[in-house]
Amino acid sequence: MQHRIIVLGAGYAGAIAAGRLAKRLHHEDVAITLVNAEPDFVERVRMHQLAVGQELKPRLFNDMFAGTGVVLKLAKVTGVDIDRRTVAVLDADDGAEELKYDTLVYALGSGWNDQGVPGTAEHAYEIAGRPGALRLRTRLARLDAGQPVVVVGGGLTGLEAATEIAEARPDLDVALVARGGLGDWLSPKGCQHLRKVFDKLGITVHEHTAVTGVEADRVATDGSKSVPSSVTVWTTGFAVHQIAKATALEVTGTGQIVVDGTMCSVSHPDVYAIGDAAMVMGPGDKPLRMSCASGIPIAWQAADSIAARLTGGKLPNAPLRYFNQCISLGRREGLIQYVTADDRAVRAALTGRIAALYKELVCKGAAWGVANPTLGMPIRRRRVVQERAQAGSAVRAQV
Repeated sequence: MQHRIIVLGAGYAGAIAAGRLAKRLHHEDVAITLVNAEPDFVERVRMHQLAVGQELKPRLFNDMFAGTGVVLKLAKVTGVDIDRRTVAVLDADDGAEELKYDTLVYALGSGWNDQGVPGTAEHAYEIAGRPGALRLRTRLARLDAGQPVVVVGGGLTGLEAATEIAEARPDLDVALVARGGLGDWLSPKGCQHLRKVFDKLGITVHEHTAVTGVEADRVATDGSKSVPSSVTVWTTGFAVHQIAKATALEVTGTGQIVVDGTMCSVSHPDVYAIGDAAMVMGPGDKPLRMSCASGIPIAWQAADSIAARLTGGKLPNAPLRYFNQCISLGRREGLIQYVTADDRAVRAALTGRIAALYKELVCKGAAWGVANPTLGMPIRRRRVVQERAQAGSAVRAQV
């Protein structure tokens, strides 16, 4: 009897985990199903590019996983029953179905977070996913010269969005509103370069400013001040999908699944969580940030752990750490901020055109890893030890 593995979500983490499992486990012993609502891979790290009119290379999952043994299920996940070990899905024709699993890999990711600021849901645009980026793209294309665009949020997404828009549309009046100082977490060299690029692109920066409301034509801030805005782009953070929070899984207050070092749920050993959906502790006992840089190694760790437990192999013990933060500042400028293992900036930073090329290579490399699931590493498929799989099921039945 095949061990049923279901992977929910085919972003960077989910797609990579499914492909890696296919390389680690013998096809006769496992049935790997990848559930995703879209038929193609979305390069989420390029949504700011899509928003300004750039076209992205299409990557169909059926082509990517052909011959790997991974079965694609095009459907929207509507619920997970942890006790019955089933996943409720709704396909494109609104057909409801239940999928049974022995091991679940939860990788539903995250979406934008309006943080409850009044007017944000009604008036702001977001680029946390493709629908939002395309909606913003349509709106930006209709703007006349001189109209104001305000990007709210001084994190990596906000910096990339503001610079991309300003470079693509130099005729617009682009501004950034940041709760802290512009790039205040960067090294002095990195911060200096960031300010230089913002000045060159003519981006107005409102530092140490909190947004208290969003209206159709302005952004209200603390101190009764407002910033004119024909288009407001909200980039202040991400919120995870709420399905996990509705289950018996142990989750954080924000809905992230609490996992151990193998990415296994601390409350349910038949469930693994990866990507933004997981609360993973890194060096210095600090939670890893929601990012592609975190999601990919987390996916590797989870897939290798599942394979090891099913085949009687050695559990992985790869350290989860950071090396740099890669920031695109338009198509011609970039910033690579080198960091400590726990993501604190060090003095060294790479800037300019070389940094832009570096970031582009990183993005292409991540997409290549998803699009070529059986390449890039040796294929070492091991047989599942049925006694282990059955014992695992028995343990899980008692949880």
